[in-house]
Amino acid sequence: MALRPDWLPALAAFEAAARHQNFAHAAEELHLTASAVSHHVRRLEAQLEVPLFQRHARGVTLTAEGRQLADAAGTALADVDSVLRGLRAAREEQDVVRISTLHSLTYCWLLPRLPAFMAAQPRIRLTVDTEAALTRFEDGGPDLAIRHGAGHWPGLTAHHLMDETLFPVTSPKLPGLASITEPEHIARLPLIADLSRQGWHDWFRAVGVHGVKLDERYRFSDTTDALNAAAFGLGAALAREKIATPYLAEGRLVRLPGPSVKARFGYYVVYPSHRRLRASARVFVDWLMTLR
Repeated sequence: MALRPDWLPALAAFEAAARHQNFAHAAEELHLTASAVSHHVRRLEAQLEVPLFQRHARGVTLTAEGRQLADAAGTALADVDSVLRGLRAAREEQDVVRISTLHSLTYCWLLPRLPAFMAAQPRIRLTVDTEAALTRFEDGGPDLAIRHGAGHWPGLTAHHLMDETLFPVTSPKLPGLASITEPEHIARLPLIADLSRQGWHDWFRAVGVHGVKLDERYRFSDTTDALNAAAFGLGAALAREKIATPYLAEGRLVRLPGPSVKARFGYYVVYPSHRRLRASARVFVDWLMTLR
């Protein structure tokens, strides 16, 4: 006897009823009424011309034929469910974009812009890694990274995203702020540094201030921590424009005297040259490039 498509709803109802040994519980699982489940089972029994359940006052129990069909139906539906889950997971995986970048850039530059991207691309799901270790593009690793550097990394395709400028900042509540009117006066302050490859010595040299003793009293591994330290009044930090913008806009930091100095390094979107970007990752890269 061939399995007809119109039997499938009845088989699904029967399989649930057989697992629960209860029509009401099966109905709750399937979002049906108990009478609908009972109707499906009776229809199946009529088509097969064998009883599948013994009905009694305390409920139902499977007959021998019912047990045989329940085992087969349960295995088949479980196999179908497993395949469907696998197909759904594969589809969802195609929509995941894994990004590795700096914590400071994520916090101050990327996050404020992400709502616009997600509104335009609601199916895409993002995983953002801000570990300090250099990105390793292995299987299961990130699709792309945003790196700060000179723009050349062996084995990686690099697209220039944006340049950066450096300038000094501090808290607007810093005692004695009004007396800091020239770049050389900044050297009197406790200086806050991060692990950037371009720091206070470079900035003072670029603005023509020489022969001053610099007191780098605080050093942080992350740029946002350095800016927060300045915002709390610990001293002056050398800010990168892209990172400092929200702090300045909120009034947590103010610029100190002196020009902006173009940084030696910029930000680049990178990914392995040997591996073609997946469609969802390409969409994200294309969006990033519009922000330049």
